[in-house]
Amino acid sequence: MLNRRFTLPIAAFAAAAFAFASTPAGALSDKDRPEIEAIIKDYLIKNPEVLGEALEALQQKQEAQAAAAHAPTIAANKKVIFDSPRAATYGNPNGDVTLVEFFDYNCGYCKHAVNDVAKLVSEDPKLKVVFKELPVLAKSSETAARIAIAVRMQDKGNKYFEFHRRLLANKGEATKERALAAAKEAGFDIARIQKDMDSEEVNKSLAEAKAIADGLGIQGTPTFIIGDELIVGAQGYDKLKSKIASVRKCGKATC
Repeated sequence: MLNRRFTLPIAAFAAAAFAFASTPAGALSDKDRPEIEAIIKDYLIKNPEVLGEALEALQQKQEAQAAAAHAPTIAANKKVIFDSPRAATYGNPNGDVTLVEFFDYNCGYCKHAVNDVAKLVSEDPKLKVVFKELPVLAKSSETAARIAIAVRMQDKGNKYFEFHRRLLANKGEATKERALAAAKEAGFDIARIQKDMDSEEVNKSLAEAKAIADGLGIQGTPTFIIGDELIVGAQGYDKLKSKIASVRKCGKATC
């Protein structure tokens, strides 16, 4: 929320700057133009916080517009987005709020986001997290995603997240060898994974996640869905926690 103390200065300055920028060159004399430019420059130097506040206002406006655009699609596909059996889950399977993450095992920002997700679940016993593989960065990303889905298919002890976190902890490429090693370390049957990773269930799981991503215009990872909104990029623990709190408060990610 913008501080009201800056609202009028921002509006006045923006109006003046726009008027100046859009004025035909002939409407201002050569004598007037340098003076006005100097006034604008001086104001920005003395009040740099105005730019920050203006950018914050722009970001909030863009987020609101994006939320309005995506909300109908999310509502129309609510079951497959939040409750599909073809997605691994973490946290409380019957949680009152669901956080959905589209990710790629070769995504550096996803490697940071996994710690935010782990912290949120550790602190919030009513949170459900849904993971949707969206391998968009490399051929190895698809292989790692296939192994991850095969892990989900045999997961009876809620150990998927252990595998997931181990693989994302690797600093290098998420190769087939590293994905299988992470699965083995987490206690999964490697022979079964190698058999299942090319199964029809894996194909359908990948296709389902891609269809949702295409429908919402998701092109990068990580991308989260909370309530009726998309949260694009690794926005951090605080932002995700705030959005979760808003869903509990008013049923929407932005109240």
